[in-house]
Amino acid sequence: MPQNLLDLDGEGLARYIDDLGEKPFRARQLQRWIHRAGESEFASMSDLAKDFRERLSSCAEVRAPRILRSGVSTDGTHKWLLEVEGGSAIESVFIPEADRGTLCVSTQAGCALDCSFCSTGKQGFNRNLSVGEIIGQLWIANRELGARPGGERAISNVVLMGMGEPLLNFDNTVAALHLMLDDNAYGLSRRRVTLSTSGIVPAIDALRDACPVALAVSLHAPNDSLRDQLVPINRKYPLRVLLDACLRYLEKAPRDFVTFEYVMLDGINDMPEHADQLLEILEGVPCKINLIPFNPFPQSSYRRSSREAIRDFAQTLNAAGIVTTVRKTRGEDIDAACGQLAGQVIDRTRRAIKLVGVSA
Repeated sequence: MPQNLLDLDGEGLARYIDDLGEKPFRARQLQRWIHRAGESEFASMSDLAKDFRERLSSCAEVRAPRILRSGVSTDGTHKWLLEVEGGSAIESVFIPEADRGTLCVSTQAGCALDCSFCSTGKQGFNRNLSVGEIIGQLWIANRELGARPGGERAISNVVLMGMGEPLLNFDNTVAALHLMLDDNAYGLSRRRVTLSTSGIVPAIDALRDACPVALAVSLHAPNDSLRDQLVPINRKYPLRVLLDACLRYLEKAPRDFVTFEYVMLDGINDMPEHADQLLEILEGVPCKINLIPFNPFPQSSYRRSSREAIRDFAQTLNAAGIVTTVRKTRGEDIDAACGQLAGQVIDRTRRAIKLVGVSA
């Protein structure tokens, strides 16, 4: 089977080109064609020698996930449903704003963590995505969106906040991150790439050493008993252990704070005492808080907190000196909002869940 070059980061591509007996600069040329130019046809890579192009055509390919369906929200949000190997489909979302364009990328087909308020978690887990399937979402979005006037790419930021837990697909996620940051590929700043995790503590430590980018943590509760219910991985890595890992991460992080995501659930985690508990546990942790109005889905019994409850919660945190924002809901009319991503996943959770993750 041909080697999919989207599966190779810079080092991997250099090794592959060396195995073909070519000079190292060919790998950089090839990488620029694939990722900067979004080219998939070797014959069109005009500054590569003709015999090299012909050889690549016989042993390699550039294969991204296939677009099954795409949609555009009334607010300009784009969502793609992409086919991946194994009979599943994933979703990725582009969110345009005046000063940036953010692509939300998936790292797994489904998710094994089963957070109670998340649509993705309710559909089960199939498998980890390959490097090519992760970076392929950025590759596809760049081609689909084109460039802004003046040649600037539409995508300035990437968030690994789509389907799946990125740190349970550690090696492939890190390889994709390296491509996002590589100047011969997408050249994004570490500050403009954010990885969101539910709190896989050993992998947070490993990411700090392997490829530190901006870190967001799905917190959603101010105490262990409630977080055990909402985010079951908390039973393995409780809040104190998780927050200590966040402090260690900041030693090498490109930003001097962690973003804590907190979905607002009516009558569950949005009361004044919850805000007070949150302030207590986050004392001494440099952070910002992003409050996320809950986005309902059919299998959920939760309701979105009222505007007044969200406002009061934010005011309490801001008054105590923690910068707190409320995430604007985007793409809700095409089910592209936070917590709504749900592709078409063949659920293999029971036999696959023990195979994923970084060992503790």
